Amino acid sequence: MSYLLRNIAISTVCCSMVMTVASASSTHNYPVVSIEHGQYKDNNNDTITDEVTGLMWQKGYQVMSYDEAVQYAKSAELGGYNDWRLPNIKELYSLILFTGVDASNRDMYTVPEGSKPFIDTGTFDFAYGTNGKRVIDSQYLSTSIYSGKVMGKDKAVFGVNFADGRIKGYPLVQPRTKQDNQFTVRLVRGNSDYSNNHFIDNNNGTVSDAATQLMWSKQDSQTAMDWSDSKDWIATLNKEEYLGYNDWRLPDIKELQTIVDYSRSPQATDSAAIDSVFSISAIKDEQGNENYPAFWSSTTHQKVGRNSQSQAAYFCFGECLGYMKKPGSSERRLLDVHGAGAQRAEPKAGDAKDYPNGFGPQGDVIRIKNYVRAVRDMP
Repeated sequence: MSYLLRNIAISTVCCSMVMTVASASSTHNYPVVSIEHGQYKDNNNDTITDEVTGLMWQKGYQVMSYDEAVQYAKSAELGGYNDWRLPNIKELYSLILFTGVDASNRDMYTVPEGSKPFIDTGTFDFAYGTNGKRVIDSQYLSTSIYSGKVMGKDKAVFGVNFADGRIKGYPLVQPRTKQDNQFTVRLVRGNSDYSNNHFIDNNNGTVSDAATQLMWSKQDSQTAMDWSDSKDWIATLNKEEYLGYNDWRLPDIKELQTIVDYSRSPQATDSAAIDSVFSISAIKDEQGNENYPAFWSSTTHQKVGRNSQSQAAYFCFGECLGYMKKPGSSERRLLDVHGAGAQRAEPKAGDAKDYPNGFGPQGDVIRIKNYVRAVRDMP
């Protein structure tokens, strides 16, 4: 696959987000948490401390609307502290564990055998269906309002679903009833610098993030590929010592989320949801419009039933599209259903033509072939 390497253009343009090497060495405010386990301390006062991130969490949860949650955080006194806040989407995502098994099922009202929450239930309180009638209605609220609109018109907030292992932009108001949507709420405090990146353009085709201690390829793969080929592509980078290194890897899903910029989107900033220090390919989406690709992670997204290991998690850096039916009609429209910065999963292999109407309740577009960005640890 060395032909792909030859197509990678190495950019040496400086950007405004530059730090000195000296300051970089003392910055590590955004440690990436394992996708398999956390390191938690139960404080025995209904609070939990994450010993990796330095964040303190509410052990339990409440169910309420976005506006109610904002007021709840302002007045909360838990464990002797009164400086609680709603988490942003990156803080909240630090809790997700991909030892979980997706509870999505045709029977939306019964927890399927073999499902497992995407959060440490030995540490945190959790129940399926906390904020709705369906099993998967376990959407935890963040403060990260989507900079665009979902479903063509709806203001949305990003949340983590610990029942199905995804991030989506959820409408703040139920489109049909016009009532405020309900969310599950877990408060956080401490380490207010967590999730802030400190990017360094190394002027050699790489970008370092002193906050996470990760080094990224500035350019992406510039072509789409299935999950297996993405791993082969990384192996080729290492064989050819791309940019002088032979220890590149396909990022896990939490590493990949660290470079999502939730202030940016095609609708709001006419850009991908990534900092401008990076180069990113443009694509033509399923309607022929200019958009930006989704990117593979190395993380398997487990589901119940047969072929439980057949999907991998990815992030949408462009609009996260789906084929939505018009009310009272069989006609479908291609819409941004979940927002740039959403995390979904799709088959590691197959043929996208087998999914002409997408998959799932919102008709999630299935491409099979996504883009890749290589990562390695900073020296």
